[in-house]
Parts: sequence; C-alpha cells; structure tokens
Amino acid sequence: MVKIAIAGGAGKIIDVLLATGKHEILILSRKVDYQSQTQLRHALSGVHTLLSFISEQDDPASPLQKNIIRAAVDAGVKRFAPSEWASWYSYKGEIRRYLEEEVNKDEQILEYTLFQPGYFLNYLTSPYKSSNYLQQMQTPFDFDEGRFIMIDGSDNDRITLTTVQDLAQVVARAVEYEGKWPVVGGISGVELSMKQIIELGESIRGKTFKVEKIPIVELRDGSWKSSWSPKIDHPSIPPQKDDRLSRIMVSGILQAISAGDLVSSNEWNRLLPDLEFAQSEKFLANVWDGKP
Repeated sequence: MVKIAIAGGAGKIIDVLLATGKHEILILSRKVDYQSQTQLRHALSGVHTLLSFISEQDDPASPLQKNIIRAAVDAGVKRFAPSEWASWYSYKGEIRRYLEEEVNKDEQILEYTLFQPGYFLNYLTSPYKSSNYLQQMQTPFDFDEGRFIMIDGSDNDRITLTTVQDLAQVVARAVEYEGKWPVVGGISGVELSMKQIIELGESIRGKTFKVEKIPIVELRDGSWKSSWSPKIDHPSIPPQKDDRLSRIMVSGILQAISAGDLVSSNEWNRLLPDLEFAQSEKFLANVWDGKP
C-alpha cells in the first residue's frame, strides 16, 4: 500500500486505483492552491506517488506543474507522472525538459515516467460516450458524420490508439510495479495508418467518408480552410477562446501525427505482458452498433 496524490481530474484512473483497495488516494484539488508551495509541500508529505493531470493549454511554460514538481521534490515524493497522457499539447515538451535538465540534471532526484498511450481510441466514438470520464469532443476524425480532415500526403502516417480503460489499468499496475519506472512509458493499444483508420471507419459505419486534405504549410501558418472544423469543447477552455484554441489544437494534432509524435512505444506492454488491450475494430464496432 502506498499513498497516491492526484493533481487534476482523472476519474477513471482514480476509480481503478480505489478498486484495488490497496492505496490511500489524495485528491490535491480538494486540499490545496497549486500556486502555493507551502500548501503543496504540506499536502504531499508522506506521498509516495504523484500523478499529474494538470492541463495548461494557454501557457506552454506549465508553471503549475513546475510548482507541483518542486513541492514534490521538497516533500520527498518518490515517483511522479507528469500530465503527458494522450493528445498533443505544447507544455508537454517543456515539462519533459524541466524534469531531465533541471530536476534530474546531475542525479536522479525524482523517479518519473511519461505515460504515452498515443491517442485515445474513445475519441473515435464521439458524440457517443465510450468512457464515463472522458470529455467527448469533436476531432478531425468524425465517424459520426463520416468525414476526416488530414494532412495532404499523410495516408501512411501512423498513430497509436489506446482506450482510456486500458490506460487506467496500466497506471494502476504501474503504481505497484517494483522495478524502476522507464522514463519513456509507452502504452500501445493498436497502431494504424491514417488510411487504415478511414477504411476502418467506412467499414464500421457502412458509408464512404469525405476526406479533406490540408497542405501542411497551411496548418503551420494557420491559413488552412475546410468545409467543417471540429469544435474542441472542454471545461478547461473558456468559451471566448474555444474557436481559436480549437483551430490550434486541430492543427497541433495533425502536425503531431505527421511528425510521428502520436506513435507510442510499448515499454509498459512489455513490463506488464499479461495485460490484454482493446482492439480497435471490436471496440468501435460495439459502440457504433445500432447508431444512426
């Protein structure tokens, strides 16, 4: 049994951890102001593992996560998982740099792993929920309306798709893992090319998808246009900013796929070989069965 602290929202993972009956769970958002080092250090006293789900889309410097990390080090926390998880956000790179080049520059002060499941397979069931805890939102890959936005020439670009449920199982097992955590903690449900995802969608939905291909230079300079644009509706995004941030996030996701950033390695698959992962066709077919 260890004491685990959670920063930010992580419903499914909290439930799986609680279901083990083995750990004491501390929800930091109910206890502290993330900007207060004093409060954070006090709350983290005696904590063994800290899992961060802090989302800072508006600030690539990720100051709140850095505050949490500094407090964790001062409080003697043994293990830390930064807000890596799924999708693409610019602050991830800064936190990776901070942990490697500042926190653990000369020696390992804080053991950490980057849980990297690629992209949540659950997003491909939008608008229908396939997890009680994932905020469903539109993405460039719309199985509901049968339409895709992708980068021109990216048919063979690949992406790892992992369910939220499988990620939660991995995290729960990783907390109990007795060996050293790998810095890169890849989790690989299934790896598909963009072309294969479209073919899968057309097979499951029984219709031909409309695919719009955007030149990557237009995504980079923000001039891209399409007949529709996904709306990234998320509680962490202020309504007055959702249109601008939606375009930025869509562009970022597509560019991340092009760069190979959403292809995960399989470190945790190999360390936990008995875990079985959901396969895309069966998972999606079950959700879409009977849907209009």
